[in-house]
Amino acid sequence: MEKIRIKYFSDRIEKLCYIDGKSDWIDLRCAEDIVLKKGDFKLVPLGVAMELPKGYEAHVVPRSSTFKNFGLIQTNHCGVIDESYCGDNDQWYMPVLAVRDTELHVNDRICQFRIMEHQPAILFEECEHLEGADRGGFGSTGKS
Repeated sequence: MEKIRIKYFSDRIEKLCYIDGKSDWIDLRCAEDIVLKKGDFKLVPLGVAMELPKGYEAHVVPRSSTFKNFGLIQTNHCGVIDESYCGDNDQWYMPVLAVRDTELHVNDRICQFRIMEHQPAILFEECEHLEGADRGGFGSTGKS
């Protein structure tokens, strides 16, 4: 089991915990009360900073209910926090755009993260033909 040092910026948010067997993702919470009008952009403080292990990064994404409950879209759609962002003042934030008037309160679960190893070094080898099965050229759904 990996150990990650964590600093909390607020004693009002619940402490993070990993719930084995439920999900690989860990919920993050809003660290302050926030009022947003439709069209507002805000860096929502998540109340934590962490020292991630060398060679790892955190992927931060909205929870599946974030848009429905709060009308918020994460503006970068997936935040990546690498292990170099580990200082005493490197609080994590979620950049959001409000699509309707909304309110966030301390402890609202608005996003989630998981720890991933960095991508290994890759060498791209150019070729004229690929050997895999042709699936129609438009992702997994076939032709457009």
